[in-house]
Amino acid sequence: MSRPSDHYDSKASAEKGPVGLGITGYLRWFWRQLTSMRVAILLLLLLAVAAIPGSILPQRSSDPNGVVQYKAENPDAFKILDAFPFQAFDVYTSIWFSSIYLLLFISLIGCVLPRTKHHWDAMRSRPPRTPARMKRMAGYHETLLQNPDANSEEIAAVAEKSIESARRILKKQRYRTEIYRKGSEISVSAERGYLRETGNLIFHSALVGVLIAVGLGGGYGYQGQKLLVEGEAAVNALIDYDSFNPGRFFDDASLDPFGIRLDSLEVDYVSPDDGNLAALGQAKDFTANVTVLDSDGTERQDTVKVNHPLRLHGTNVYLLGNGYAPKLTVHNAAGEEVFSESVPFMPQDANLTSLGIIKVPYGLGEQIGMIGFFYPTQVEGDSGAYFSNYPDLVNPVLTLDVHEGDLGINDGNPTSVYALNTDDMTKLTGRGTDSPSLELRIGDTVDLPNGMGTVTLEAVPRFVSFDLHSNPGQTWVLFFAILATLGLLSSLFIPRRRVWVKAVPTDDGLRLEYAALARGDDPTLDAAIAALVEQHTKTIE
Repeated sequence: MSRPSDHYDSKASAEKGPVGLGITGYLRWFWRQLTSMRVAILLLLLLAVAAIPGSILPQRSSDPNGVVQYKAENPDAFKILDAFPFQAFDVYTSIWFSSIYLLLFISLIGCVLPRTKHHWDAMRSRPPRTPARMKRMAGYHETLLQNPDANSEEIAAVAEKSIESARRILKKQRYRTEIYRKGSEISVSAERGYLRETGNLIFHSALVGVLIAVGLGGGYGYQGQKLLVEGEAAVNALIDYDSFNPGRFFDDASLDPFGIRLDSLEVDYVSPDDGNLAALGQAKDFTANVTVLDSDGTERQDTVKVNHPLRLHGTNVYLLGNGYAPKLTVHNAAGEEVFSESVPFMPQDANLTSLGIIKVPYGLGEQIGMIGFFYPTQVEGDSGAYFSNYPDLVNPVLTLDVHEGDLGINDGNPTSVYALNTDDMTKLTGRGTDSPSLELRIGDTVDLPNGMGTVTLEAVPRFVSFDLHSNPGQTWVLFFAILATLGLLSSLFIPRRRVWVKAVPTDDGLRLEYAALARGDDPTLDAAIAALVEQHTKTIE
């Protein structure tokens, strides 16, 4: 007998050649793979791995100065890492990271939606019919009610009463119940634990919510940095930021109007009186005392501490770094003031030996630049070099090396305030010249070389570097994270089980059968059936 024409081994089928999936088939297969749970978990792990370069390398969105420094120190590696497709300094906005993020988003939605529909249909459906053979199930138990003198109608009445009693017990235990009849047999089918699957769906839906909140929060948020010297103030406007990194959808009109004035910075160092010489000079606490200026003109006092940000109108103000900002005043030979500013010096070590650049472009005839080293507690080493051995102002000394020439600002190109290009300048004081470095203590005034004028160290206030971070999705991320945790706990600890109680008439009475079936591991299932049998037996005695 010949095979059907559509059989894989038929002659007609062989003539047609191998049957492929086709474009539609491959698309369907790809969608099923993408929306499977194992692929979703794989993408989640891949996203975590993909975020590692962003935590190792400086990112333009959070540390632009670090990117500039990395480029200066590793120019060859920077060209490779910054090029497409690596985008190592823009990891979180790169093509490959965004692709993983988007695929994970689609995968989770593709997992959740069909399962939600299936779960909804299952919750509305009747409990399944009682199996014909219950002996193979967990916790199986039989109870015989012997009454050989009873007729079939009396046995049927006892069976009805027994099953109804079992149904009431199960309903009190929050089971969904349904009574089924098959010939002379009567049984109750009970089911509970749907919150387990509900929790599972809530967990995965919350993950989608976290992804959406993170994406929108980053898109509409911003991050900016501002350095303030004691006594200085800044407002929440683009022009007042030292650096500003907006999200893709950020609108500067959304900046809430407020201001911050740095009143003082209090630093508590480990001192010799603490008795711990090994930790001498280490900071125990930083407290920035600030005045908050609200849009209505009111002022209030507040503080910013490490790991304790100040929250203003949805913006978190973090304390990042601090140091000293010596206030220098420069007069020309005629006694006219040509420069008076507090210049932030960048700390070079744990004892706050600090480096700063002072640029005086006008008023002295020639442009001058000074490279300064500030020592909060100055001591002299065996080689004659100065260093600081304690970060607080115990013996503050400032040294200045003066350079004369072109500061490189006349051509209009931007230059860093923390760097001095001396290629077109002549060094007038310091190592390699006939004049020693200028040395000043607080209140000292010294002469500049060549009779150009004088420089005075007026005071040494402190500066604080603030990081202002606004993320509108932050609260929603927390909400969805809590929701995911609750969903995960319910999916782990709520058992999903089915229980059956069947009454079977026999020749000499009635046989009651008890059995259960768990979805997944349920170590308490046998104990639950034993408790049901004991409680049910008491009601029918």
